Amino acid sequence: MSLSDKDKDTVRLFWAKVAGNTEAVGSNAVFRMLTVYPQTKTYFAHWKDLGPGSINVRKHGKTILNGIGEAVMKIDDLQKGLLSLSELHAFQLRVDPVNFKILNHCLLVVLAITFPTEFTPENHVAVDKFLAALARALADKYR
Repeated sequence: MSLSDKDKDTVRLFWAKVAGNTEAVGSNAVFRMLTVYPQTKTYFAHWKDLGPGSINVRKHGKTILNGIGEAVMKIDDLQKGLLSLSELHAFQLRVDPVNFKILNHCLLVVLAITFPTEFTPENHVAVDKFLAALARALADKYR
C-alpha cells in the first residue's frame, strides 16, 4: 500500500499538530506498548522504572516521536531517508521488526485519544498507511 500525494500532505499537516506534543504522545505510546504487549519489556530490562512517568519512558517516547517527525520530512523516500535508523535497529539494537507494528498500533490509539477532533478517519487512514510504510523502511535491513 503506497502513500498518495494526498496521503503525504495529510500526514504532514496532522504531524504538525503532534510535533508540539512529542514527549507526552511518545511516552504514552511507549507506556501503552509496554503494558499491553509485555513481551516488549525485554528490550528495556536495563530500565529500573517502566511506569508512565519514568524518565526513561518519557525520553524514549520523545526520541521515537522525533524519529517519526524526521520520517515525515523524508516521506518521499523513507527507505533511503531512514537507512541509518534501519541499520541501527537491525544490527545494533536487534529489535524484532514485529515490534514496529506493535508500537504503530499503540501510537494510533494514543493519537486518537490525544487528538479526538483532529484525528479524523481521513487522518487515521493516512497516518496508518504512513506508519506501515515507516515500519517497512525500518525493517529493510532485516532482509
